[in-house]
Amino acid sequence: MLVWDGGRRSRLTWGKRVAFAVVGGSARRCVGARGHECPVRAQVPGRSTGARCEECRRLERAHSVAADTLPDDPRPYAVYLAWFGPGMVKVGITAVERGSARLLEQGAVVFTWLGRGPLMAARRTEDLLRTALGVPDRIPYDAKRAVRAALPEPDARAAEIAQLHARAVRLEGWPESVLRAPFEAVDHAGVFGLEGLPPAVGAVSELVASGVVSGELVAAAGPDLHLATGRGVVVLDTRLMAGWELTGAVGDGGGGRGGLTVPLREFGGVQDGLF
Repeated sequence: MLVWDGGRRSRLTWGKRVAFAVVGGSARRCVGARGHECPVRAQVPGRSTGARCEECRRLERAHSVAADTLPDDPRPYAVYLAWFGPGMVKVGITAVERGSARLLEQGAVVFTWLGRGPLMAARRTEDLLRTALGVPDRIPYDAKRAVRAALPEPDARAAEIAQLHARAVRLEGWPESVLRAPFEAVDHAGVFGLEGLPPAVGAVSELVASGVVSGELVAAAGPDLHLATGRGVVVLDTRLMAGWELTGAVGDGGGGRGGLTVPLREFGGVQDGLF
């Protein structure tokens, strides 16, 4: 689901043609913070996934659980393990009321809950598990994208995260206020459309004025759309769209089923020019 300024929503379904163009002569502008517009409409870099100027980024982070700026948040938090590919597991926390939304946003292929409790106790548990299990709290998106088309079978995916869950719940040092959760693997491969996904040939590195993106949607994981184009499957991080003035594209941009006239970073090579 893409959400546009003004609240309009575009439902994304497999096989749907995604096509838009960046208005010629336009510049990418800061999207503001905390629901407020940027007071100076600052110009921001095309490759920034945050689409915020320094001042708005600072304001947004000042009210962020991730930045530990809300220690008195009264909501219960859940601790989780998320699996993105072989050897790629992270630990994290999310508000219980959000359910699995955070895992879907990150593109987690498989996840399991570890426990739940007050915010700061959940944060201490996260730190304990990160150190004891040797897993990070962040996985780069390039690493996630590189393995989506070559995932092992569901049983193998669940087995890897099950082993870590078993180690985690046996550890000493958990805060008493965090209640451990039983293992239950939730697999998102079907939700994301990853079964039988062709390998991507590259990813859009940024949008540019007058640039066109057009292709057939074959998968979507987290912020990434996997689009079949005349040059193969290309990944579009939808966060790169924020701050641009966009319009519908006419035609397919060249190349048969879909086209691109924006910079592409090829996997296994470097490509920064326009097609």
